[in-house]
Amino acid sequence: MTGHWSIARQLFALQVLVVTLLVGAGTAGTILLARRDARAAAVQEVTAVAETIARSPATADALRSADPSAVLQPYAEATRKATATDFIVVMSPDRTRYTHPTPELIGQKFAGSVDKALAGGVVIQQFKGSLGDSVRTVVPVRAQNGTIIGLVSVGITTQAINAGLLRQVPAVAIATIIALLLAGTGAWLLSRRLRRQTHGLGPAEITRMYEYYDAVLHSVREGLVVVDRDGKVALMNDEGRRLLGVPDDAVLDGPADGLDLPAEAAALIASRRPTVDEPVLAGERVLVASQRETRFEGRALGTVLTLRDHTELQALTGELDSVRGLTAALQAQAHEAANRLHTVLTMVELGRAEEAIELATAELALAQQLTDQVVGAVEEPALAALLLGKSAQASERGVELTVAPESRLAGDRVPSRDLLTVVGNAVDNALEAVALVEAPRRVRVLVRQEENEVLVEVSDTGPGLTPEQAAAAFRRGWSTKQGPGHGVGLSLVRQVAQRYGGSYALTSGSDQRGAVLTVRIPVPAAMPL
Repeated sequence: MTGHWSIARQLFALQVLVVTLLVGAGTAGTILLARRDARAAAVQEVTAVAETIARSPATADALRSADPSAVLQPYAEATRKATATDFIVVMSPDRTRYTHPTPELIGQKFAGSVDKALAGGVVIQQFKGSLGDSVRTVVPVRAQNGTIIGLVSVGITTQAINAGLLRQVPAVAIATIIALLLAGTGAWLLSRRLRRQTHGLGPAEITRMYEYYDAVLHSVREGLVVVDRDGKVALMNDEGRRLLGVPDDAVLDGPADGLDLPAEAAALIASRRPTVDEPVLAGERVLVASQRETRFEGRALGTVLTLRDHTELQALTGELDSVRGLTAALQAQAHEAANRLHTVLTMVELGRAEEAIELATAELALAQQLTDQVVGAVEEPALAALLLGKSAQASERGVELTVAPESRLAGDRVPSRDLLTVVGNAVDNALEAVALVEAPRRVRVLVRQEENEVLVEVSDTGPGLTPEQAAAAFRRGWSTKQGPGHGVGLSLVRQVAQRYGGSYALTSGSDQRGAVLTVRIPVPAAMPL
């Protein structure tokens, strides 16, 4: 049955049981101590009364008189009533009673041991006599010469002692009830708080939730960062540590600034603003971040940030966009080639063969000239193919794209993938910029290797940017265009430049028209050109 109880309920029951046992044990101990103390007090009282009577000269004189009972019985009864004892017996050394609360027993023998008293000592005993079970004491009565001439016994029945204890029961019961109420109230308040903190779950449910929670956190392919209401990172799963570059031994439960997170990720966490699928740069990775505030029963608990690695997807998307652009350009060129071929065939049919040959060779020479220029200047095959594809794409858009004659790039000074990222995104941004203005639309590309660096310069005749826009253009998500999917290209250019310790800048053109993107990527001098 307790298997279905919540932790709070089980704790409350256990506390009540423990408190009841402790209070019961304390009450029993108190009663035993009170009983012992009551018996000790009774012994002390009867001993004092007996010694007082035994040492009284009147007692010794009465014992030497002809009728001791006539003198001692009234005195003993008055003293008994005054001291609230149950009996006072004055007897001869042979244990013959001279006094007794029951007059019929006067003259009979005293029941009980008196040997120690006859030897000059004091007898203390619990004995069942004529009045029932009692605690009694027997002391000797001495003459002036020290001779024992009689004995005095004073006692209190155990029934009287118990009656005194019973008079203390209400106080003990009240104290016990108060202790139980206080302990029960404390246990209830504690269980209520625990129930609120555990949401009324039982041990089995909490264990199962923890096992599932731990398994999910370690197996999920998305990074997870949980930040509490105080801005402290409360939890980060394995994937989150990997994506953000946080070591496994890094201690959490502190502000995000103490974990040396990537700048954009740290800024997003600190802002606490809700976002969905926002691109974030984290070192060499492009992450997609979603952040939202978490609440429970109307209370804000903090924020949850989920991260997905889109580095490869971003690269594939860029390559796919280039392929699509190249395909569209090839389709347009195929259409134009078909038109020119139809024109040439028509001119041949009209007998104007020389003019047909001149038209065909002129188109071939123009295409070959562009190819020779690009291939001659750029020995990197991937970059040369990219520039040819961008040229075809620009032609399709009605943009004149030229490769500067002074462009020179040989060898593998910079990995081709990084060069493609820089040049491809720079050209794409320039093509989009010139699409916003009237003709002529021009884009110029310069890729040149120098002694210790590779220079990439892309200029356009677009509308240009203000100094404020130029300063913000490299920030992730910033764009002059509306809608999702923009504001990524130049941030990737910045990422590549920063990785190599290079520089990047966006300035206005020489005639204050358009913009010039300049990227310098340092390379070791020892590397062959």
